[in-house]
Amino acid sequence: MPAIPFANPKAQYLSRKREIDAAIVRTLESGRYILGTEVESFENEFSTFLGVRCCIGVGNGTDALALALKGVGITPGHEVITVANSAVATVAAIEQIGAIPVFADIDEQTRCLDPQEIERLMTSRTKAIVPVHLFGQPAPMEEITRISRNLGLKIVEDCAQAHGAEIQGKRVGSFGDAAAFSFYPTKNLGALGDGGAVVTNIIEVAEAVKRLREYGWTERYVSSRPGVNSRLDEIQAAILRVKLPFIDADNARRRDIAQRYEGAMRAPKITAPPRIPGTVSVMHLFVAKSENRKDLSAYLEKQGIGTAVHYPMPIHQQPAYVNRFRGRDRLPCTESLAEKILSLPMYPELTEIQVNSICAALKNWCEEGRD
Repeated sequence: MPAIPFANPKAQYLSRKREIDAAIVRTLESGRYILGTEVESFENEFSTFLGVRCCIGVGNGTDALALALKGVGITPGHEVITVANSAVATVAAIEQIGAIPVFADIDEQTRCLDPQEIERLMTSRTKAIVPVHLFGQPAPMEEITRISRNLGLKIVEDCAQAHGAEIQGKRVGSFGDAAAFSFYPTKNLGALGDGGAVVTNIIEVAEAVKRLREYGWTERYVSSRPGVNSRLDEIQAAILRVKLPFIDADNARRRDIAQRYEGAMRAPKITAPPRIPGTVSVMHLFVAKSENRKDLSAYLEKQGIGTAVHYPMPIHQQPAYVNRFRGRDRLPCTESLAEKILSLPMYPELTEIQVNSICAALKNWCEEGRD
């Protein structure tokens, strides 16, 4: 493992070990282990944090997106517009419910879905759009919402990488008909295992998702519709409750680290993620761009600094998805970006010494005359 690992979820556990351990013990001693008071309390606290009416805890982020789509009325055969420069989970969730992904290109600045693509891709089968708030940067939801509403499309936000991100002071997850969050351990708000949530301002959607997550039950052992087993675990909910009050401070720390990285870079050797006016990124990932990514990555690895690529291959080019979905032939910005991006370590537990070391390495690489 590099001296400075790319990700380090254990560091956050250790930073709040006493509170997390106490929350786990409290849950174990309660005797209620499935959909108890910890899940209910977290659902209330997270919905308040986001400024939405309802939150439904589920098993993971992929299930959250699939159940949110079903909750807003997406059924097999419906087309759902999304992007190819996301985690494959976005497309997996769409296919999980029998819907059909359609790929839109991205905007170069936001690196998120380009709203101008929506109308071009629209057909009679298109029923929803899944904008992904990628790397912690909000997608342009005001324009996406305006266009989608005019076309009669449902909107389900993929917020797996954007806990706490804002547009004009409004949290992402509160713009669409529903939104999906992941609590995978490396997320800005991460559990110590899998977890996810669907949030919405529409009571009917919330009630549908509540039924869907537990076999379609309207009452115990009575299913009103086919459902699944996807419930947020009580212990994970207790852990998330410990972490939630710190998320704004943690996100601010991420932005501070990002600003320092940016100060050490020299364009065009390396460029930082663009800053988008009117938005607040939560810097889930710091994704730099370089024409010489391979050399930069190798240099940083030699300095003991871990890196990663998110994502080395857009979804439409991966073996499981190649030549399958509409839109795949017109993704120039998506494909260009994938060849140049490199993710640097980004988590609030990075020490000052570690941040200084990364900044020094970036500066040295830029100054050593590499093309």
